[in-house]
Amino acid sequence: MTGVVTILSGPPSLGPLLAVGALRSPFKRPRPGLAFPGTGDRLVLPDLRVDLARLAAYERVCGFPTGEDSLPLTYPHVLGFPLAMRIMSGRGFPLPLLGLVHTSIEITRHTTLAATGSYELTVHVERLAAHRRGTEAVVVTELRDDGTVVWESTSTYLARHRTEAAPAAREPEPDPLPVLDEWRLAADVGRRYGAASGDRNPIHLHPLTARLFGFPRAIAHGMWTVARCLAAHGTPQAVRVRAEFRAPVLLPGTVTFAADGERFELRGTGESGRVHVNGRVDPLTR
Repeated sequence: MTGVVTILSGPPSLGPLLAVGALRSPFKRPRPGLAFPGTGDRLVLPDLRVDLARLAAYERVCGFPTGEDSLPLTYPHVLGFPLAMRIMSGRGFPLPLLGLVHTSIEITRHTTLAATGSYELTVHVERLAAHRRGTEAVVVTELRDDGTVVWESTSTYLARHRTEAAPAAREPEPDPLPVLDEWRLAADVGRRYGAASGDRNPIHLHPLTARLFGFPRAIAHGMWTVARCLAAHGTPQAVRVRAEFRAPVLLPGTVTFAADGERFELRGTGESGRVHVNGRVDPLTR
């Protein structure tokens, strides 16, 4: 383990971090070749315990069973998100928080996570990476139980800017997966998920605030779309999931859930069937 380790006494408050990050964003100019001096520095929250009332609200809005003594696969991301925002809203982080797009996540769960357990939570930026559309921050979150990593994730967040990279060759889209269900999403999904997760980004809350950022209506949180898909799909206890966020889901709206046992998709309705999220679920082999 390299870099500076900062021990936190409690989880940071997400709202002020988002506000500070927004205020600092106009002064950050993303461009090729940026470096982050804090790469590898870790924020550590020891003795973390889950708020069971908030967990139940999260389970309800995402479609997971409630009342079980186990954390949904995606819930540790919610726990680690304020730590990630503390890093990415910081003065020394070179990418502007406004406009930063969550493009992918890979989650590995090694064992069942008791909802009533005590954990150590660690978050760090692993690196900044060149992308054909800009620069990506690679953020790693780890959950430890008695010193052993029991859950980990790697997220990529893209800041778009001009690059000299040649356009990537367009890969052919795979055949659509069989549709299993159609979901009608209410206008308040973003507000309900924001209340349960703490992520009250204005693009998810109301049409008026979403329009300030160029969206015709509020959009669903990307992590809600993945959680909702995995709640419907089901996952083994020891599992690796990778998901890519392809296009925003407007609220209210109607989407289709498709899966074949390994892969899953969230698509729009109609002839175009635009892919919003796709991913795959792979059991871990011992």
